[in-house]
Amino acid sequence: MKMEQFKKEIDAGLSSTEKTLPSKYFYDKKGDALFVEIMHLDEYYLTRAELDIFKNQTQQIINALALKKGTYFELIELGAGDGLKTKELIKELTKQNYKFDYVPVDISQNALNKLEQTLTIETPKVSIKKKQGDYFEILESLKENNSPKIILFLGSNIGNLSDEIASTFISKLSDTLNPNDKLFLGVDLIKSKEIVLPAYNDSRGITKAFNLNLLERINNELGGNFDINNFKHQPEFTETEGICRSYLVSSKKQNVYIQALNKSFHFEKGEKILMEISRKYNSEIIDKIIKNSNFQIQENLKDNQNYFANYILNRV
Repeated sequence: MKMEQFKKEIDAGLSSTEKTLPSKYFYDKKGDALFVEIMHLDEYYLTRAELDIFKNQTQQIINALALKKGTYFELIELGAGDGLKTKELIKELTKQNYKFDYVPVDISQNALNKLEQTLTIETPKVSIKKKQGDYFEILESLKENNSPKIILFLGSNIGNLSDEIASTFISKLSDTLNPNDKLFLGVDLIKSKEIVLPAYNDSRGITKAFNLNLLERINNELGGNFDINNFKHQPEFTETEGICRSYLVSSKKQNVYIQALNKSFHFEKGEKILMEISRKYNSEIIDKIIKNSNFQIQENLKDNQNYFANYILNRV
């Protein structure tokens, strides 16, 4: 992470009329550990639902990706994290003697190092080429070789983007790929708030700690004086809109000073900081998002409760 970029984005977000902080900065060492905890919470159905697809439809995934045993390919995962779901696919590909390199891409070097350590133990035969940094910078660097590519973008990470930005992202992604390369896209499906909201407001308060950790990070790295006890965690969701928003809400009128910016930020009581959006999808929204790209939907796989879907998109 570049400190200047961090400073610039924190300043821009807190200076906005409607304050916001970039969710990509959740992931320092503590944030990584908290998110791993979140993924295993009873309320956080997303990981279990997608893992259900990877565990119980592994061969269907391989078939849908149209992989050929004699042809080398790159399995590139954007935002790899701990690789929990991908490991299921990697084990089966290795067992069936497919020729590939696994290229995990993540903003967190800590997450990449941990993933490499566990994979080396669990699947020693797999070739790992980890890449830390921005997705598109890395994809551009990989573009120079013409090897077939499978891009994994799992966990409904695309849901952290607005539909407009997601559409641009998918279009740009398709431009970096060659015909017949594939995008394996994981998306959370629209469902009732009774199921969705607890996933972002768990009873143990881990999600709250995950959000507040970004304020702690600003304190530690930029010399901020956020009192995290003066902010409460508040997710909001309506099924008709299909977007869950996570906020931190100021519980009092207060000023926060950030030394690295030499600047104070004023908060009214009840004022919100938008921390993250989590878009939920249906086929209509997916069609809209890929409309201006070179991708076509080839297939989609769903978990046994129809909570989650993995779309296989073919680059034409």
